[in-house]
Amino acid sequence: MKNSIKPIPDGYHTLTPHLVVKDASNAIEFYKKAFGAKEIRRVPGPDGKSLIHAELQVGDSRLLLVDEFPEMNCRGPKSVGGTPVTIHMFVADVDAAFEKAVKAGAEVTMPLADMFWGDRYGILTDPFGHSWSIATHQEDVGPEEIGKRAQGAFSESVA
Repeated sequence: MKNSIKPIPDGYHTLTPHLVVKDASNAIEFYKKAFGAKEIRRVPGPDGKSLIHAELQVGDSRLLLVDEFPEMNCRGPKSVGGTPVTIHMFVADVDAAFEKAVKAGAEVTMPLADMFWGDRYGILTDPFGHSWSIATHQEDVGPEEIGKRAQGAFSESVA
């Protein structure tokens, strides 16, 4: 008998960010305000307050969340001193999306700018310590042209 269960469930892509945060319930509310996330489900922990699993829909992608559980070596960026990961999000109007996230409480890490690779792009840090880059693709740029523009951009930044 063939298994009818899909190996990748409907609504998911091959890669799905799974964030650890301190205070997942408040993080969910922030992601709703900042990024228009829709809550799919939440599974409370044994204490009835913490979350052992939560799922959000942001655009066409899922975002998974869990509260910190230090006893299980499960800690968010604020507890470990930052994050080396940036979650990237493409949107139709990066200026509006950026402003909405800042109004919801995100901090600007890198202001919006038109980038040499063809995107209008900026970086935010959410109140829970996660880094988000947000972009609107504005121009298709070939590899050779990107290389030339990159050289120009980097020579300006060190000048």
